[in-house]
Amino acid sequence: VPAVPVLFKRALENTDMEEGKSVSLRCELTKADATVVWKKGEATLQASAKYEMKQKGTVAELVIHNAEPEDA
Repeated sequence: VPAVPVLFKRALENTDMEEGKSVSLRCELTKADATVVWKKGEATLQASAKYEMKQKGTVAELVIHNAEPEDA
């Protein structure tokens, strides 16, 4: 049986941010607990004091703490 691909039920949307604050980006997938990799351009983001990755069921979230213009 071929594997069913994981698709976006709700893709990321542009989000306004306020410099120095936290901003949350969310997407919803068609499969619960699918592996999610967050990238900025070609660079894969890693969990750190700046980037917090959360996932619950089909919803994946990236929280960017202390947002800066470079995070756009």
